[in-house]
Amino acid sequence: MINLVKVLKEEEYILHNLIQFYIYEFSQFIPAITLERNGTYKPFDLMPYWECSNLHPYFIKKEDELIGFALVESASETEPNAIQEFFIIRKYSGKGYGKIAANQIFSLFPGKWFITQVEKNYPAQAFWRSTISKFTGGNYNERYDEKRRSIQEFDTNLLG
Repeated sequence: MINLVKVLKEEEYILHNLIQFYIYEFSQFIPAITLERNGTYKPFDLMPYWECSNLHPYFIKKEDELIGFALVESASETEPNAIQEFFIIRKYSGKGYGKIAANQIFSLFPGKWFITQVEKNYPAQAFWRSTISKFTGGNYNERYDEKRRSIQEFDTNLLG
């Protein structure tokens, strides 16, 4: 069973640890990402996730085992829901757990969605196209922005 578990402020250090693996994997697509002098990647600023009511950090767990995380921005009056960051550790990637977690997130936050992937992250593009297509029954739009990011947009309120 795959579960989304809200990250508590006192668990922030655990999320930072997971994010190190995420940045390591992501660095293959963005050469400008380099290690800091202390041998770690520059940490994300997670403070907004404890201060803003529309930012939601989740651990992704398989049973009780931590296997990833998702950083979600819920919709505002002017912006749709968005997955800011999403990660499943390599040991569990390709086993369908990410799709289950993504579907749970889509169901938690109904309405319009906006999901982006960097230009050269073809595995992420394939994952999101497949996941969103299955979730929406193919009822989504895809486009590229000026930075050549792949963007998928859909609205859960328009699904049967």
